[in-house]
Amino acid sequence: MQPVIQEEKTGCAIASAANIAGISYSEAKKVANSLGIYAEDSALWSQTTYICRILNRLKYNVNNSQTPFTTWKALPDCALLAIKWHMENNRPFWHWVVFVRKEGVEYVLDSKKSLKSNIRKDFGRIKPKWYMEVTSN
Repeated sequence: MQPVIQEEKTGCAIASAANIAGISYSEAKKVANSLGIYAEDSALWSQTTYICRILNRLKYNVNNSQTPFTTWKALPDCALLAIKWHMENNRPFWHWVVFVRKEGVEYVLDSKKSLKSNIRKDFGRIKPKWYMEVTSN
């Protein structure tokens, strides 16, 4: 699998949607932009609505409830994870990544450009706050 890397500093939601759908960043960005969603909008990493709309357009269902993270084994086979969760001016922010379990192998697709590997298995270093399950239509 070739993970999608975010092309904009603030494009983790778009890249996460691309990773789930198996499309390029530019294709996911076109879908997002057609919905009036842009990487520069801080709501992409401080609200769940926008990434859900992008994935719905790409024919994926997202359980929009924020389920608190407990263990990696408790995660569904595909989930959006909120990591690097923090508050700025009384508003929550996070970085979107995708958890995948396929044929017994678990990994996280992290779109951050500066990582040595965007396929992560260093679960002890990743600190999810919560997740949303993703399924295909």
